[in-house]
Amino acid sequence: MKKIIFMGKTGSGKTTLCQKLDELSLEYKKTQTVEIYNDSIDTPGEYMENRSLYNALMTISVDAKIIALVYDCTQEENYIAPGFATMFNKEVIGIITKIAMATKEDIDLAVEQLTVAGASRIFKVDTVDDIGVEELRFYLEERE
Repeated sequence: MKKIIFMGKTGSGKTTLCQKLDELSLEYKKTQTVEIYNDSIDTPGEYMENRSLYNALMTISVDAKIIALVYDCTQEENYIAPGFATMFNKEVIGIITKIAMATKEDIDLAVEQLTVAGASRIFKVDTVDDIGVEELRFYLEERE
């Protein structure tokens, strides 16, 4: 599987995605610093929430092949700026999380926000109900 870096606001599901892709038991924990998994890089939500920390995301992304913008569609705040993907000279995908708890309107808004941010492809997942995770895994494995 290609090395992927997850970027998104606090609580958007980045750590859970890392655990799910590595087939680890799901265990909530607040990510305080960059954490490296087998094939993924987990970043603190504060890096996305504070524009002054965007340079940290750019620096860390050097070790990844794919950038993933993670968007929790159950939250009202959006911290992914329009055109955000243009900072990276790599493939940028969008991942909408917690879709089992969301309305169609919430998911549609998330698709719109990720599209405006520059995501080339968007995945809809729910790690608790195991929706869309295998499609994401397959996509990452075929990119090797």
